[in-house]
Amino acid sequence: MVLSDIDIKKELKDGRIIIEPLKEKDIQPASVDVRLGSHFRIFKNSNHAYIDPEKDQENLTEEIIVPEGEAFVLHPGQFALGTTFEKLTLPDDILGKLEGKSTLGRLGLMIHSTAGYVDPGWNGELTLELSNVATLPIMLRPRMRIGQLSFERMSSSVERPYGSSDLGSHYQNQVGATPSSALKD
Repeated sequence: MVLSDIDIKKELKDGRIIIEPLKEKDIQPASVDVRLGSHFRIFKNSNHAYIDPEKDQENLTEEIIVPEGEAFVLHPGQFALGTTFEKLTLPDDILGKLEGKSTLGRLGLMIHSTAGYVDPGWNGELTLELSNVATLPIMLRPRMRIGQLSFERMSSSVERPYGSSDLGSHYQNQVGATPSSALKD
């Protein structure tokens, strides 16, 4: 069952869902708006001829931190990792789903390929998989509204929340745009 704004506010008040920082105006009828952080990662094409998920490719990506008041330019066809400005913590009986904002999607911005699912037990910032499918560059400014999180209550608490030691949860407590941990699988 998708949580309504009333249920989201209750879970926030009770400290079961934690979103920091959060403005009241970001709570929508069935979701919470999230903003873009200032940390990005881009592929260093000049250092690598290909991506091999089964090999350690040192310096495959480089971090870019965008100063306040400036923008990250996402060019047509470009892929970059970004991060949410907010940190999210979920209890063991609620999952999150991240989707892009329609206003940005209509400009050709996609904010995730596969990383839209946030497991119960999650803690950390969310890494965004940013793609520009438009024919013009898109200016991405830190703290702009970039996506929306909806929440679903599970039928019961999960046995092993994300971050449990035996799960091998690669991204628990992540901060910033976190590169792939495919090599650890």
